[in-house]
Amino acid sequence: MGLTQEEVSEAVSKWPRVSKFILSAVAASVAEMVTFPLDLTKTRLQIQGEAALRRNADGSVRPTAYRGMLHTALGIAREEGPLKLWQGVTPALYRHIVYSGGRMLAYEQLREMMGRSEDDTFPFWKAVIGGMLAGALGQLLASPTDLVKVQMQMEGRRRLEGKPPRVHGVYHALVKIVSEGGVRGLWAGWVPNVQRAALVNLGDLTTYDTVKHFLLRNTSLQDNSLCHGLASTCSGLIAATMGTPADVIKTRIMNQPRDVNGRGLLYKSSLDCLTQSVKGEGFASLYKGFLPTWMRMAPWSLTFWLTFEQIRKTVGVSSF
Repeated sequence: MGLTQEEVSEAVSKWPRVSKFILSAVAASVAEMVTFPLDLTKTRLQIQGEAALRRNADGSVRPTAYRGMLHTALGIAREEGPLKLWQGVTPALYRHIVYSGGRMLAYEQLREMMGRSEDDTFPFWKAVIGGMLAGALGQLLASPTDLVKVQMQMEGRRRLEGKPPRVHGVYHALVKIVSEGGVRGLWAGWVPNVQRAALVNLGDLTTYDTVKHFLLRNTSLQDNSLCHGLASTCSGLIAATMGTPADVIKTRIMNQPRDVNGRGLLYKSSLDCLTQSVKGEGFASLYKGFLPTWMRMAPWSLTFWLTFEQIRKTVGVSSF
């Protein structure tokens, strides 16, 4: 028997923080399912061009398999099957339950703690600090699920190259990571992960909050789907621009092979990965996968914010 509107509203008012966490996680899960194939495409593009992995024993460099986002997506569907475009979606959903639920709740709490100006606006500099802190905290909590997601996304490519699979599922991936690097291994790559999340949320949370309330104050737009759509379009573009370099570094560090102690065999640190990437492939390598990143972030941001705002309205929670 379903809950009535009154029962839902009562539960929301009784547990406001838990309710906001759940609403954020539901909206993020919807957005993730819709746009996940673009995330897989982006990951494949970022990994395949890695100079450190493309060298043969004689020092020559193997050609890349894919050229561009569309060719990559079509290649995956043709060679591995259409459903492989959603390979790794399970840990991605787990990640967003923790990550998006945590970052959204943290941002609203920080917004309340830091306070608004006398004209009831939230200053831009406070929004910057709040967005970066919320993103960093959410990603720190969710980093193990992100590691599993990246490794699962690359399994289809490994099988086509004749390499043995490294993981057979979420549970197997977690057990394998812990057995090779201990519990600390679950946070391999957490530094570039957190750095990326801080930059992405500077673009996403900060931009959406700032643009939305700017539009409400300075235009005739109402607090409706049109306003939310415009604000989310801006936030998706800024988030992709800010986050792509850190995303490339994060993906490469998390996907590299490791020794028995869990130490990476290709890169010593985020800075080392950054240096090798720029030296071996040029500065443009830091924006590999920018188009699919932006083409994923734009619909992800649009889907998330429209869903999030509508769910909040439906259950009686104030607009973000």
